[in-house]
Amino acid sequence: MAKIKQAYVCNDCGADFTKWQGQCTACKAWNTLTEVRLGSAPAGGAQAALRRSGYAGDAASKGKVVSLSEVALAEMPRMGTGIGELDRVLGGGLVPGSAVLIGGHPGAGKSTLLLQTMAELVRQMPALYVTGEESLQQVAMRGKRLGLDVGELKMLSETNVETICDVADQLKPKVIVIDSIQVMHVADVQSAPGSVAQVRESAAYLTRYAKQTGTVIFLVGHVTKDGSLAGPKVLEHMIDCSLQLEGESDSRFRTLRSHKNRFGAVNELGVFAMVEAGLKEVKNPSSIFLSRGEEPRPGSVVMVVWEGTRPMLVELQALVDSSYHSNPRRVAVGMDQNRLAMLLAVLNRHGGLMTGDQDVFINVVGGIRVVETGADLALLLAVVSSFRDKALPGDLIVLGEVGLSGEIRPVPNGQERIREAAKHGFKRAIVPKANKPKDAISGLEVVAVDRLTQALDAI
Repeated sequence: MAKIKQAYVCNDCGADFTKWQGQCTACKAWNTLTEVRLGSAPAGGAQAALRRSGYAGDAASKGKVVSLSEVALAEMPRMGTGIGELDRVLGGGLVPGSAVLIGGHPGAGKSTLLLQTMAELVRQMPALYVTGEESLQQVAMRGKRLGLDVGELKMLSETNVETICDVADQLKPKVIVIDSIQVMHVADVQSAPGSVAQVRESAAYLTRYAKQTGTVIFLVGHVTKDGSLAGPKVLEHMIDCSLQLEGESDSRFRTLRSHKNRFGAVNELGVFAMVEAGLKEVKNPSSIFLSRGEEPRPGSVVMVVWEGTRPMLVELQALVDSSYHSNPRRVAVGMDQNRLAMLLAVLNRHGGLMTGDQDVFINVVGGIRVVETGADLALLLAVVSSFRDKALPGDLIVLGEVGLSGEIRPVPNGQERIREAAKHGFKRAIVPKANKPKDAISGLEVVAVDRLTQALDAI
């Protein structure tokens, strides 16, 4: 019988300790250590598959010191999933031997997206779909409702990871879906499925199997109430790619964002629309975020944000109204609320517009979240437009970062953003002076500014 080992793991940072203590010395969090009982992994399943796979040479080199110049640099081929937006977020396709974690709220469409992906991949290679939460009949009913051709897709209803790896050793699939990691368990670990110990060990076992056999493994993960991935933080360090499927329950659009990717760009964004036939990819996201009215309204402006490797045009709305409270409200939907308060202080100090007695509401249309600073200038101009009750031109585009001293700083990939705006028919752009194109762009008047006062004069 395998000897049981015991450790204590921090749920926040993943640090492990030999004995329990009230505070994690790594991240300074209190009462986050959880007991983990570990056992030695059985010498079957993945180990047997490793001996018969083409990756045995890699395992033989483990424990052997080699020079970096001796390492083979052959580029690993990527496998296309047949879904362009998913390939974009993955960095160009699937890498053999990688573990991909997909998280999202219940009903976001994780299982639907993966079933559509497997329907495309099963035409090219053997694939295995493992369900631990639903019955095989439920998965079959979903495939029929979506109109997918999944007749050749191999299905397995199992929650024991050793059994799953043994079955995969016989079928030799190129891609495996585990739905979901929270219900999987390892026999050697005494904790219940879903606990920190089981999630950690199950993910480690499956990730090790993926590396040793060159199989791509999709892991479906649950999220907590605040939207973060459920389970130990170390789970995100084990896998190669972490994706988050987001979307409001009352919206038909879903966004797929990469938070970690060892083989591609981080913060890449893919956009899907939820229709009767499942998730349909949106190839031109700017078109859905620019559904504006026929006449310009006060407080509305269009900005260009950079998501991963492409520019995206998004409408930003601001509403400034008299406050009847001693502490005026500052509400930002889709942006950082602390940055909104800071920018309003800059507007007061360097723009001469005081909003201390006004309620300020900011909304990014379309339900996406803007995390970059290139939307600073657009936010301030939208606030001024709402405060003065004067609409900005409908063909105006704005971008730029605002510093604490009122200067307008350049944004990355500024010229690519300006050209994207010109493609969508915008006639005028207010941009930082450092981002002004050297050559004139046909049909677009570019106003370059380096101070906030200059931008206010321009409108």
